[in-house]
Amino acid sequence: MSDYALELAGLEKAYNRGKPSEVVVLRGATLEVKRGEVVALVAPSGAGKSTLLHIAGLLDTPDQGSVALGGRNMVGLGDRARTEARRAEVGFIYQFHHLLPEFSALENVVIPQLANGVGQKAAETRAMELLTRVGVAPRATHRPAALSGGEQQRVAFCRALANAPRLLLADEPTGNLDPATSDQVFGALMALVRETGLAALIATHNMELAARMDRVVRLDQGRVV
Repeated sequence: MSDYALELAGLEKAYNRGKPSEVVVLRGATLEVKRGEVVALVAPSGAGKSTLLHIAGLLDTPDQGSVALGGRNMVGLGDRARTEARRAEVGFIYQFHHLLPEFSALENVVIPQLANGVGQKAAETRAMELLTRVGVAPRATHRPAALSGGEQQRVAFCRALANAPRLLLADEPTGNLDPATSDQVFGALMALVRETGLAALIATHNMELAARMDRVVRLDQGRVV
């Protein structure tokens, strides 16, 4: 088994390729994230952070280059195999929580487990364990609209980790929160990541938060430096 949860090598990605409006986003981007390592990805808006994360999370495909999760090359897999690999290997967190508004906090963490074949009772037990770890268990029956922004994002963290992925990918996970709440929520995220021992690649503009991670990398002109 590979020591790396994520291996990106020579990623090339352009939009509108071959047209006058072509935009080259990634130019040979290469990055490795070890198991248990938390890496900050820093870059200005429009530099390609989201594209790199989407490729790493099998939501998009590179024009060239390779993507490996847990040592397994993911390039060339069919849609069904990619979906199964993504469900099993990757958890995603976005700047905006994207919780399902008609369901409670608990249900939002249960649903992805049901989609992955977990039984109802086991899914509810796992969901409550995660919500307890981030301090939102007392609000488990509330719908997202009744939760604060920080509580909503903590529930989103739990949802991302519900299926016990090996890799967590986060795109500005506290970017929509005020500084004080951002600090608290990020602390909860880091504690959860450390407890579970998974690898994480977290894109952020916040250098103070980046400094709390194991390593900081920068995306510059389509390359990871």
